[in-house]
Amino acid sequence: MSKWRVFWVPKTAPIATPRVPVLAGWADLAEREESTGIRPGDPILLAPDYRVDELLGLYTRSSPFRGYTRETKRNYITDDCLFLNFLWLRGRVWTQAVESDVDDFEFWRRTSPDNPVRVGGNKWNRELAALMNLYTWAAKPGNEFVPRNPIPLHQVVGRHGQVVAVPDGKAKDARGSNVHWLTPRAFRLWVDVGLRGFGADGLPAPGWVGRLEDRNVAFVRLLTSSGVRRLEGASLLTFEVPSLCLEGGRYYTGRLAAAVTRSKKPRTYYVEAGVVGDIESYVESSRAAVIRRAQERGRYDSVRDMRLVTRVSRGPKPTVYWRDRKGVRGRIALTEADADERMTWFTEGPGGPEPLWLWLNEMGLPFQPHSWNNVFTAANLRCRKVLDPEPERWLDPHGSLAPYATPHSCRHSFALYMLVILHHLMDQRFGLTSEERRDYRLLYGDPWRMVQDLLGHAYLETTRERYLAPVADLQLRSLLATAPSSREDGQSVSAMDEVFARLAREAEGIQDIDAKLQVPSRAAE
Repeated sequence: MSKWRVFWVPKTAPIATPRVPVLAGWADLAEREESTGIRPGDPILLAPDYRVDELLGLYTRSSPFRGYTRETKRNYITDDCLFLNFLWLRGRVWTQAVESDVDDFEFWRRTSPDNPVRVGGNKWNRELAALMNLYTWAAKPGNEFVPRNPIPLHQVVGRHGQVVAVPDGKAKDARGSNVHWLTPRAFRLWVDVGLRGFGADGLPAPGWVGRLEDRNVAFVRLLTSSGVRRLEGASLLTFEVPSLCLEGGRYYTGRLAAAVTRSKKPRTYYVEAGVVGDIESYVESSRAAVIRRAQERGRYDSVRDMRLVTRVSRGPKPTVYWRDRKGVRGRIALTEADADERMTWFTEGPGGPEPLWLWLNEMGLPFQPHSWNNVFTAANLRCRKVLDPEPERWLDPHGSLAPYATPHSCRHSFALYMLVILHHLMDQRFGLTSEERRDYRLLYGDPWRMVQDLLGHAYLETTRERYLAPVADLQLRSLLATAPSSREDGQSVSAMDEVFARLAREAEGIQDIDAKLQVPSRAAE
């Protein structure tokens, strides 16, 4: 069956007409696109009859759509295409949709037994938001491409007192956030099996060859030890990672640029010393190797949008100075550079230009932030194959012994870990009384608020209700009352493992290693 398809405009590249005869006469494609306002990264929607919808092209070039992040653009266009396909089967185009079409679409997506892939409240609300944005743009004065908005709306008062339009069909059963947690030892197992190729016996599997294994392990450990989001961690430049120093502390600090954070505000992140060591090892080994191969093969010579960074100023607001291949010079505050611009930055190394983007693919080019999802998917699949070898376990989600992780579950698990550790420090290691604990909180803040600051949340309710829902109603002091005392040696790891094991038994949604799974324990990394 023919469907609507999406093509994303790539970055400018020369048209190889001799090798691709069908492209003859299109050598000036970039200039044609620019003359119509089409930019690299814009989507082009192709109908089942191979026509390009001009109005949808106007929408994707509108200021509301271009203001979205790259991931939001991809999500919204994917969701819009589902509705476009639904209408196409009815012999209609999107400008002919009415309210009953939206109602029928919701029934199909969420309820119809004939739909083999029904969705829940969260996914439906995202699809509805995508449609609402499209039709709100199409129906606004000055556009009026549709006679009436087929998405019924009502107005509510927002958190800051502003009036917000909300679709009438918004699902009531949507969860605040699709979150899940892993205890520290469950995450260590996931990394060992999924990324390092270990077997269920805790030993490296014979013949295992991991693709950029050190890169993947370093990135995942960065997320779990710092709580940064996927885009935030994926957009780091080489000089934005703190460097190990002699007699350094257990944690190092770095700064996240405002342009790559969700709040669009810069913030400090904290990362364990061992993770900084993992990143440095990756930079000096496999990252250096892929850069050398790329230089030898002249791969960087074809990067047309390369900007060679000549200087980065110091001070409270560092500025990046660069020049491009045409000799044009420019500058931008480091904190204002988004992920797309950061991927164009190179520095002059001993063997020629080198990317400043920290995480590289096997071609020596910047590894796209959304591509990390594939790394997690592959690791989850390997964990399932190794730890759930029995076929019947693949049919029983509750009987699975394999941990499951996503980029965001690293952040959730970090929040849980920090909350328990901070309470542990206050209630046990420091031996505080009720009065002393009150004074400590007045001076340094409540552990809940500390975790809120580490995550960069604007509201404490987000931290409590979404990220830390399993323990929001638990008395952590009583939970920790029977925990073993913390030690300065490696035994403190197993002591805290017992605390998290008990927490996993008492709260829903926290993954821990099942007692039936005999995996040799490994020391803290």
